Amino acid sequence: MNGLTISRRSAILGALILPGCTAITRLNAAAEPRDTFDLRPVDLGQGRAITRRTLLVADATAPVALATDRMLIRSGTQSIAYLPDARWSDDVPGLVQLLLVQSLSSSGQIGFVGVPNAGPIPDIVILTRIDRFDVDVLDGAGLRAVLDLTCTLLRDRDQRVITSQQFARTLPVGNDSGAAVASAFQRLMNETLPEITAWTLRNIA
Repeated sequence: MNGLTISRRSAILGALILPGCTAITRLNAAAEPRDTFDLRPVDLGQGRAITRRTLLVADATAPVALATDRMLIRSGTQSIAYLPDARWSDDVPGLVQLLLVQSLSSSGQIGFVGVPNAGPIPDIVILTRIDRFDVDVLDGAGLRAVLDLTCTLLRDRDQRVITSQQFARTLPVGNDSGAAVASAFQRLMNETLPEITAWTLRNIA
């Protein structure tokens, strides 16, 4: 298993299906204990430094339905649900931001990588928009994890956009447990984080 189970193991797909984002307020009322799953950054090894520039990883943005620590399931285009007994270790934007910081730092090729209000004034800012970080219910009852991020590099001194790139991929999920969902997203991030790092280095060196 790639995801780290921190508390008790139990996660099944909930029967609660709500239209649009109205699911948030009702689901937040649930107080039952939930398994908590973390994702690990990719260790890219300490390569030769290629730039002294400082990079700030801004707070990631996401739709309301994703701006939570719940594992989101989509059925069709309108209905969403959350796994009732599983959650991420942080809300999805915070989790993605931390993975980016740790993975970019692990390359050893950037002068400094940090978050807002921590460290020197940045030369470059990386903005991340999370469009998908959830699971689709497919025809025939199959499941598919979907990751869709758009990253933008911004020059801090004049707010000039350097470049933007979409990073999207999917992966089948074996079952509707929190462990299976976390494992699928770990594999997706294992592929995506090195790609984002290589893209970043090409455009700021």
